[in-house]
Amino acid sequence: MKDPINNFKIPDEWVKRAKMPLKELKLLVKSGRFVLLSDGTLQKRGYTTGTTAAAAAKASVLSLRKNVSEVSVPTPIGLRVVLPIVAANGKASAIKDPGDYASDATAGMEIVAEAEEHDKIVIKAGAGIGLKKSVPAINPSPMRQIDEAIKEALAETGLKGACVTISIPEGEKIAKKTLNPQVGITGGVSILGTTGFVEPWNEHLGGMKEELIRQGDRLVLTTGRSGVRFSNMLFPDYTVILIGSDISRGLSAAKEKADVIISGLPGLILKWSYPEILKDSGYLTVQEMIDSSPDNPLIDMALKKATALSGRRIVLINRDGTILRDSGGTL
Repeated sequence: MKDPINNFKIPDEWVKRAKMPLKELKLLVKSGRFVLLSDGTLQKRGYTTGTTAAAAAKASVLSLRKNVSEVSVPTPIGLRVVLPIVAANGKASAIKDPGDYASDATAGMEIVAEAEEHDKIVIKAGAGIGLKKSVPAINPSPMRQIDEAIKEALAETGLKGACVTISIPEGEKIAKKTLNPQVGITGGVSILGTTGFVEPWNEHLGGMKEELIRQGDRLVLTTGRSGVRFSNMLFPDYTVILIGSDISRGLSAAKEKADVIISGLPGLILKWSYPEILKDSGYLTVQEMIDSSPDNPLIDMALKKATALSGRRIVLINRDGTILRDSGGTL
């Protein structure tokens, strides 16, 4: 059995500890919504602001023809999810579900979408969505997700197009609890999400990862789904462990291990070591910086900080699996 979000092969021992029929467990894990822990219990993933906004956008268009109480939307990872919704007369409201991520600052946040018939698809950012240098803080992946959701609604309703305005009523207030102000995003919350799901990185799930770390000798600690896939290819003699954004805890658990590598896409690693990397840089995300300027000295500065902070080899991987930077030599 594999987790479809991080491609983690779940040990048979964990499956045996789950107190539910195997068929039911497989369905829950396959949905991507649930994570099986080492003691056989389940943690629930939340939904990103991108998934929540996509649901509101689709429902707003559908509600031009009928009232809507739930909606199915695609996620960037390829799985579909169903969210409860309140939608009528072209206006929809969706509530961000944090799952079991206890410290999610956007938990319970309302995202509103308002739709009008149009001759093509137009997506607008309204109040409560953050801006960076007057550009709405909607990342490319969730923007595609929102666009796809609207296309599905148009196909279902028979409409030619729609102008959809997405807003977050409490966005400016909630943004003060996030890192947005530190990276130059003002006036609201970012619309984010590369998988469509939010990992439940709480104390219990951290314990699961620490158990994996204790069992390994040669370790790669990686930050995301792409990191898992590419690290397994690059380091076949190592045990690859997904630690998400909890890099400090992963390093603490591995402090007695002699051979540890931190590997993954650059965003989380560089922002961990240098939280202000994007301040005054002109970029909305680390990935945008890399796409535009792969030789940017800020990348090297953050890598140097990461190496000094961790005392470990750092390997930054591009989205196609090639190596952007390697602090410890060649493969």
